[in-house]
Amino acid sequence: MGETQTTGEKKASVWLRILQGALIGLGAVLPGISGGVLCVVFGVYQPVMEVLSDPVRGLKKHFRRLAPLGVGLVLGFLGIARLLGFLLNRYPDPSVCLFVGLIAGMLPSLYREAGEQGRSKSSFVAMGAAFLIILALLLTLQVVSVQIVPGFGWYLFCGFCLALSVIVPGMSFSTLLMPLGLYTPFIDGIGRFDFGVLIPGGIGALLTILLLARAVTHLMERHYSVLFHAIIGVVVAATIVIVPFGSFLTGGAGVNLICLVVGVVAALLLDRLNSSVR
Repeated sequence: MGETQTTGEKKASVWLRILQGALIGLGAVLPGISGGVLCVVFGVYQPVMEVLSDPVRGLKKHFRRLAPLGVGLVLGFLGIARLLGFLLNRYPDPSVCLFVGLIAGMLPSLYREAGEQGRSKSSFVAMGAAFLIILALLLTLQVVSVQIVPGFGWYLFCGFCLALSVIVPGMSFSTLLMPLGLYTPFIDGIGRFDFGVLIPGGIGALLTILLLARAVTHLMERHYSVLFHAIIGVVVAATIVIVPFGSFLTGGAGVNLICLVVGVVAALLLDRLNSSVR
């Protein structure tokens, strides 16, 4: 009986990892959400960074844990791209409100993770400074309209931003791409399996991982609390900017509010489920 229960628990854990991977892949492409933040929330950020920094050693150490996560990540990333484009075009405000709710519901877990190695005055200074800098930058980008023609070089840049959103928790690649007009063509290209988008995007992502993964790992080891609190500042600032405040003054306010609440509840439930198997 006990052996059967143990096997059942292992299967549940595998399916949960696949679900977590799918959500990380989902977060990698959703506006305002960072795949890296979800890695942190699900307790797999450090193993993932070990694999990216030293693939041979990292895979030997974490393969059984990260293999189902990788399967889910691919499914979530590729499977959501086309659907995401449809939802954002057809139901932009409710979709964004759902995303905002997911982020808000994950903030308590992120704050808890940031304090695992203690908190100092520098931690809160970093959080406040990151919040103000990112908020000012994003508001400026909203005011200054920049038009860019997508091409190979710009899709390399998209891949760079995508990888950065995984290795640096809190850095959502959509934050940079949306103001530049690159987010929609990049996501559409992924959804259509357009190799003119996938190849340069993949090259940009791979180069970013090779060049920055070790550096980010080093920073995490030396300045864990300061870096994570700065990430919280980035997440809060990026979330505030994407909230469709005007939509709450129209007839769709009720639907938007429901989506917001559903997002918060879903994130809290996932955090509780994750805590039971971490």
